Amino acid sequence: MIAHRFFAGLAFGFFLLFAAPVRAQDAQKDVDASGAAAVTEPVRNIKEWNLPHSKAKLAIKGFDPVAYFPEGGGKAEKGSSKLSTEYKGVEYHFTSTEHRGMFLANPDRYEPAHGGWCSWAMITGDKTEPNPKSFIVKDDRLFLFYDGLFGDTKAQWLKTDHDTSAASADAQWKAISGESSRQVPEKEPAKPEKTPGG
Repeated sequence: MIAHRFFAGLAFGFFLLFAAPVRAQDAQKDVDASGAAAVTEPVRNIKEWNLPHSKAKLAIKGFDPVAYFPEGGGKAEKGSSKLSTEYKGVEYHFTSTEHRGMFLANPDRYEPAHGGWCSWAMITGDKTEPNPKSFIVKDDRLFLFYDGLFGDTKAQWLKTDHDTSAASADAQWKAISGESSRQVPEKEPAKPEKTPGG
């Protein structure tokens, strides 16, 4: 019995001695040359996005994604094919070169949630064509909604808790596409302006 415990302890000691360095080496495979953790690209599955089945994968029916946001005017505006850009397989149109520049500086910020499908319908996993003029920008994300013969889904969304509805739609979108929702960056506190002589 004592010999059995001795050999079991000895075997465990050898395991710690030799297996721990091997596990550490395996962990190094997830670290790049600078020592920082390797960053993997988020999943992007544009086959599930609300895009036409043509060569040009035009998002939001050609509406300018930046125009929806406060810094772009906060309105749904049709962009121009002469002011376009392609980002990771998706084409976007813009109303101005300034908007195109803002998009190119931070494209993930301006892309629509849930692949451009109606966010209300996405709560139940339905891919419903939205009306690009029916939208909400909240938490630095663009949510689009169906508004037509069968009702105004933006009005329905506004009657619910936004965070709960967004989380439900995000979970369904991940199940459909494999894509995670874009994480909203934490806002930096406003820096006080320097006054002359201060």
